[in-house]
Amino acid sequence: MGTAISRMLTASLVPLLGLAGLLVAGCQPDADVLKQQAVPGDTLPSNFPTPAYALETNLPDRATFELGRTLFYDPRLSRTGDVSCGSCHQQFVAFAHADHRVSHGVDGLLGPRNAPALQNLRWRRELLWDGGAKNLETMPLAPLTNPVEMDETLDNVLKKLNADADYQRRFAKIYGKSPIDSYQFLRALAQFTASLTSANSRYDHYVRGEAGGQLSEPELRGRALLAQKCTPCHSTDLFTDETYRNNGLDREFSADSGRAHITNVAQDRGLFKVPSLRNVTKTAPYMHDGRFATLPQVLAHYDHGVQASPTLDPLLRQPGGQLGIPLTAQEQADLLAFLETLTDTEFLQDRRLAERQ
Repeated sequence: MGTAISRMLTASLVPLLGLAGLLVAGCQPDADVLKQQAVPGDTLPSNFPTPAYALETNLPDRATFELGRTLFYDPRLSRTGDVSCGSCHQQFVAFAHADHRVSHGVDGLLGPRNAPALQNLRWRRELLWDGGAKNLETMPLAPLTNPVEMDETLDNVLKKLNADADYQRRFAKIYGKSPIDSYQFLRALAQFTASLTSANSRYDHYVRGEAGGQLSEPELRGRALLAQKCTPCHSTDLFTDETYRNNGLDREFSADSGRAHITNVAQDRGLFKVPSLRNVTKTAPYMHDGRFATLPQVLAHYDHGVQASPTLDPLLRQPGGQLGIPLTAQEQADLLAFLETLTDTEFLQDRRLAERQ
């Protein structure tokens, strides 16, 4: 009798236990949901060096990140209300400007330089092609006030923000005071730009020993070539040493003096910030003025197109007097193969970084 009752109870409990399991499972968010709830860039990649803009400097917070994203894509930050930060920095090309040699600003005006990719800015000690910005929080002031970019003033931007009830509510909820001031505005925007961390390419999986990190023989040869011929300029897993160099594009620099525009030092004429190679297959055109449309053109420049000038980087002067970095056809093919491994599709398609409609 006891055995029969036990069997009856077990039989009746099994469906209930199964239902309970389904309910528990249904309450557990899947990996995609958890990712959407997290703030991008709130974890430092293990293969990256120490950041310049530490996490605790502006601790990642969901509400502040989302406010920064709204600001990044808001064209009202420009004088005409037509140009946002996101206009010249598009996610699908690593926040560069696809197929545009130079930046396009208000009233259709053209800037003098190519819009650089915005990625891994947390690790930048100086920003912009000439290092004119010294801090991630103050960097937006350069394009914001540039007459051929956004052509606005900080005071006018703050007036626009304070006239918007939704912005007033969101800023007050985060910072606890009103009106919205420059500190709040720049800190919120920096939350978003600091989150633009690209560290999940196939190369990253390879160096961290993670699944999906296999590299082919040509890719491995390309990696070795990069270490041999392209460092220290493109060093560390950031693939830039953050220095300024003259890479032989021109013999004189009357149109754009580069770093000398900031320092007013003759030895800095023609020097520009070394860009990262991350996502480089997606960020064409190349160089500070966007003169090269393809990566093969870039490699051809280094092989036989380097121009002599007083400030040419010494690394581009070979012992025999030849300029540039000699590269065989096979070496160029291997380098191109390796550069493909630096594409971070997850970063390029992360919906959390996209403009919200």
